[in-house]
Amino acid sequence: MDWGTLVATLSGGSIAISGTVLADYLRHRREDERGGGARRRAVYLEYITAAEACFTRLRQLAQTPGGETDLAAATRAALREGGIQEVRERLFIEASAGVAGAGQGMFEQLRALRRAVATGAGAESAVFHEAYHPYIAAVWAYRVAVREELEGQSLTPAAFGWAGWDGKDRCPVCREAGAPAAVAGV
Repeated sequence: MDWGTLVATLSGGSIAISGTVLADYLRHRREDERGGGARRRAVYLEYITAAEACFTRLRQLAQTPGGETDLAAATRAALREGGIQEVRERLFIEASAGVAGAGQGMFEQLRALRRAVATGAGAESAVFHEAYHPYIAAVWAYRVAVREELEGQSLTPAAFGWAGWDGKDRCPVCREAGAPAAVAGV
């Protein structure tokens, strides 16, 4: 019996099996990464859509602040019915740290806007706009974080011809009230 042939055969078989296992592992990892990216993208879109639903309801309440008998309960219901808290939990699980942080910042500003509306702040009031503009800036911060993660590209307000993300420089209510234009506006 020739030991060299036996060793060569065993070595060749081991290399072939190792190569097959490695190739299979890399293929599964690549498929998992693609699936993870698709899940993150879906959660990112679901989160901003839920935030928009909440904001739309809050704005409706602010347009007719006397229209609800219990405005505080109605504003809490706006967040609950918009489903943002459930999506926020998925965001924390799926998102990168940067997107999760931006999402949390947006949620905190949305809650600040909810509190302003709950006190009876009308859509044209200074109190509403003091909460509205930071919320809009946080929405854009979230969009920028998502875009940087998913596409590796950023956005700046200048791309839209704006001075900033919060929109104060373009807000007719704030301009009429004589509020100085913001450096970070929408």
